[in-house]
Amino acid sequence: QVQLVESGGDLVQPGGSLRLSCAASGIVFSVWTMGWYRQAPGKQRELVASISTSGSTNYADSVAGRLTISRDNAKNTVYLQMNSLKPEDTAMYFCNAQRVILKRSFWGQGTQVAVSS
Repeated sequence: QVQLVESGGDLVQPGGSLRLSCAASGIVFSVWTMGWYRQAPGKQRELVASISTSGSTNYADSVAGRLTISRDNAKNTVYLQMNSLKPEDTAMYFCNAQRVILKRSFWGQGTQVAVSS
């Protein structure tokens, strides 16, 4: 079965950094578009960043220049490097694997990021 397992969430001070990881299994990782979404309490889940099979990236305006998505197809893993973190980045972060042509999408269980002094 398909599994997406996130890790790396933590409590960090404003201005700090974290790196989230998402290890995928059960899919041919290289042909799936991967994304990171987040959901804060009382808010809708929103796209943070995505990376295509060719490596093209897309970012939400609120994180551009601070967060960087990358993928390692040899390790079946997608990363989210988070720098200059702000309190408003506090949320549960979810990994997503998507193949639009198949109309298939899978989610991980999430990893909590809290930014607070």
